[in-house]
Amino acid sequence: MQERAIKTREAILLSAAEVIDELGFRGASIKKIIERAGVTPGAMYFHFPSKEALAHAVMLEQGEGLDLPAGEDGLQRLIDTTLYLAGELQTNAKLRAGVRLAIEQGEFGLQDDTPYQQWIQEFAVQLHAAYRKGELLPETNVDDLAWMLVSSYSGTQLLSHISVGRADLHKRVITLWHFLLPGIANPSVRKRLTFRR
Repeated sequence: MQERAIKTREAILLSAAEVIDELGFRGASIKKIIERAGVTPGAMYFHFPSKEALAHAVMLEQGEGLDLPAGEDGLQRLIDTTLYLAGELQTNAKLRAGVRLAIEQGEFGLQDDTPYQQWIQEFAVQLHAAYRKGELLPETNVDDLAWMLVSSYSGTQLLSHISVGRADLHKRVITLWHFLLPGIANPSVRKRLTFRR
């Protein structure tokens, strides 16, 4: 794809994310998206044949462009990642819209758990590293834990969003970890974990 076409596609995706973040799938009209992106209808339909296809792309690409925390793989890096994502969910329109669409996808005829599976895989990488390093209790099923953590995190961010517009999301994610860690982490490891933004 030519550089200009790539930039046009990105502008459409970002504009769609902003409008969907504000208004949801139903309220986000193609006209509003095109106006915000500053493109023609032809450019829009060249890249995305329908509003549904555009919404699906926003949902699937929600994590692109994120700068996940660096560091040694393991439990601390996973905690840092979840707190980083809490911050991004307060400010990043693309991530927020992607998460919203993953919840609202029935409204545009989809049933696609790909975004959730992507985060499960991302979290599982850190959990497998933590297991190999002895940070997790020996009986921990890492793949089940990754699934449970993503589902719990998803519910936590959703309730925080509904309740206070995600204003307390960092605090809620830290609370999630405080309840989760005694059941999964080696006690000596728990003492050295930190919860900084």
